[in-house]
Amino acid sequence: MKRVAKTGAPSRAARPEIVYRKLRELIVRGQLAPGTRIVETDVAQRLGVSRTPVRGALQRLQQEGYIVDSPALQQSRPTVAPLTREDERELFSIVAEVEGLAARIAAQRPVADREKLVAELTAINEQFRKAAEAKQHNHNRLWELDERFHRTYVEAAAGPRLLALYEAVKPQAERYERIYVSLLARDLSPSVGEHAAIIRAIKGGNADVAQHAVQTNWRNAAERLGNVITSVGERGQW
Repeated sequence: MKRVAKTGAPSRAARPEIVYRKLRELIVRGQLAPGTRIVETDVAQRLGVSRTPVRGALQRLQQEGYIVDSPALQQSRPTVAPLTREDERELFSIVAEVEGLAARIAAQRPVADREKLVAELTAINEQFRKAAEAKQHNHNRLWELDERFHRTYVEAAAGPRLLALYEAVKPQAERYERIYVSLLARDLSPSVGEHAAIIRAIKGGNADVAQHAVQTNWRNAAERLGNVITSVGERGQW
């Protein structure tokens, strides 16, 4: 597997979380490509920990869909999960429902709260539009702005239970979101327009329309990205 930079010795309690976050970051950012085998001993050595926290981190990553277990003979061979159209569609559909509910709640907030939220969303979407229209695209910034746009209305409206659901599933979609902005950066105008529709619905206090606008944004994104995944291959190293 690719080299993992060594770190200082973490506390025993923090080790599983540190290993998990490091591996997840490498996977999400594409530094560990789909199909890459994860070797416990290698990870443990490079992070300066025992195999126990590594094993725990791998189990968590597998539960969240970042890693798949490929049994071979009597040995487990965890590998980075492939990027597939089916997986992308499922994740984006789930996010669409969770975020759609948050947008519905946001549209039911008092007028003053909605006006403040709309101002924030409008400013972010304008930054996103400018970044998308730049001659040279900064893919990290495009992802960060898109992420900030969606997270802004979710955090403004969602209660603790909805937020917990959101935090459980949204990070799993990040691999696909980053692919989306990198492969479709040449024309993100549909995303900008769909964001504007979400803003208008929240501003107008129309809960049904706000929910539907968010669902439409994610479903359209799933279709656009799905077409690209199909054309370049599901296990491509993007």
